Amino acid sequence: MGGNLLFGIIVFLASAIICVPIAKRLGLSSVLGYLIAGVLIGPYVLGFVGEEGQDIIHYAEFGVVMMLFLIGLEIEPKNFWKMRNTILGMGGMQVAGTMLVSYILFALLGYSWEVSLVISMAVALSSTAISLQTIKEKGQFDTAYGSSSFAILLFQDIVVIFMIGSLPLLATTVVNTADDGHGGNFLETLPVGFQTLAIILSVVLVVFSGRYLIVPVLRLVSKSRVRELLTAAALLIVVGIAFLMELVGLSPALGAFLGGVVLANSEFKHELESTLEPFKGLLLGLFFMAVGASINFIVIGENPVMIGVLLAVIVLLKAIILFIVGT
Repeated sequence: MGGNLLFGIIVFLASAIICVPIAKRLGLSSVLGYLIAGVLIGPYVLGFVGEEGQDIIHYAEFGVVMMLFLIGLEIEPKNFWKMRNTILGMGGMQVAGTMLVSYILFALLGYSWEVSLVISMAVALSSTAISLQTIKEKGQFDTAYGSSSFAILLFQDIVVIFMIGSLPLLATTVVNTADDGHGGNFLETLPVGFQTLAIILSVVLVVFSGRYLIVPVLRLVSKSRVRELLTAAALLIVVGIAFLMELVGLSPALGAFLGGVVLANSEFKHELESTLEPFKGLLLGLFFMAVGASINFIVIGENPVMIGVLLAVIVLLKAIILFIVGT
């Protein structure tokens, strides 16, 4: 078991060290380098990583959580409040417009309204991790383009909560929701009103603890002058917020972002950024490689034309809608 673990670590690190510099030398994003590395070591090319690639994603997603926390640290609460119209306006228009057009498209292709609606939900969403990482690499985060992109992505992270909640209502078969070790949140069996109350209270708890609990604790830790304790405290903050959000059915990344915004005005802002940045980079790279390793090329090979046409249509559709929303 230990040998397999060490070999897996060697494979992931070696593939990243080889592929990412090549991608950068070719003028490509490091994200694409990580994805290519994942594809190469995945079960459909070299076969160094098998089905466990899917399991790695669950742990590597913590890199996305850290990224949103660090982005939250860069946005002061007053500036975040100023973005509310952009988030609701541009984000809402993009999601609603994409869902409407894609729903009509798939309904015309003969899919039932339930299937068309679920597909349209998926088409309306984008990868926050890939998009934001690419924007930050290009130094465009503080531009009008970057802030608008971030607002749309943030709205998607919020609305996906309601999309996931609506899926059981659209199901045509009975699903066994018994706990299988990966069970959902503990609110699933409660009435909707209590679920909503718990979600609101969890957000209030994050805001309250950020101002009146986390900062005093960090002050005590800093007085010890032991740097690794500050690292442990920073990781505890992010893990704790992510766990709380996941417990009530919210996106851990969204909760971490909120925690970062709350701590943006604290005196520990820069220390938290410098402490968590290396962890974020490594885990994000692992996440992208795990995504690349999990791409099923057998399915793509069975329907290359259909998948290629649908991909081109979806990209063109989203590009047109984003252009309209942006103007």
